Amino acid sequence: MPETPLLQLEAVHTHIGRYHILHGVDLTVPEGELTVLLGRNGAGKTTTLRTIMGLWKASAGRLRFAGADITAMATPDIARLGIAYVPESMAIFTGLTVRENLVLATHTGQFDSARLDAVFALFPVLKTKWHDAAGGLSGGQKQMLAISRAMVEQRRLMIVDEPTKGLAPAVIEHLIGGFKTLKASRTTVLLVEQNFHMANSLGDSVAVMDDGRVVHAGSMAALAADEPLQNSLLGLSLASHQ
Repeated sequence: MPETPLLQLEAVHTHIGRYHILHGVDLTVPEGELTVLLGRNGAGKTTTLRTIMGLWKASAGRLRFAGADITAMATPDIARLGIAYVPESMAIFTGLTVRENLVLATHTGQFDSARLDAVFALFPVLKTKWHDAAGGLSGGQKQMLAISRAMVEQRRLMIVDEPTKGLAPAVIEHLIGGFKTLKASRTTVLLVEQNFHMANSLGDSVAVMDDGRVVHAGSMAALAADEPLQNSLLGLSLASHQ
């Protein structure tokens, strides 16, 4: 029998006010893999992530995490299950230091030395900037801090929304290296990403959204090898965005 996915959305609908944004999303995130969520702007990707976290409530359908129904759960309770969310806005505290930002991401206010060493191994610049205000970091460093906040404690799932947006190519390559290290540790990641080079470099599986629905799901490698399918689903080829 196939292994039960870590996260599963079944026919999920989400309304925001009078607007019907998600129209029956079916999404499976296998444990220990990196799943990429692709789609044109306005397809519903960020709404899907926010619905998973309970920031917007599903109006129909079911969301399950590790077999448990989380559809009606409050956001803090969902986070306590071991789900970390890195929004597109990064949501760091610019007036606090790097250290203080990471402290606030812990449950106890204390660091696990092994986890902190893992953060510094991925993003050494954060150790250098340890006592600096987060607001003074570069865009790439702020993104590294946001991702580090999600991994400073053991999480079962990391949900990351467009981490490369607005970043220079060299910084993107550094982030790719960081995510490859996370993949090697079998950390489960759901990643929304418009940079197709990053998506192709990291993705195990992929889901493509359009008009509030998942219209394609499969392996990232298969999608990367099928240019006509890319054009059909996304209106462009991945090769043109390497």
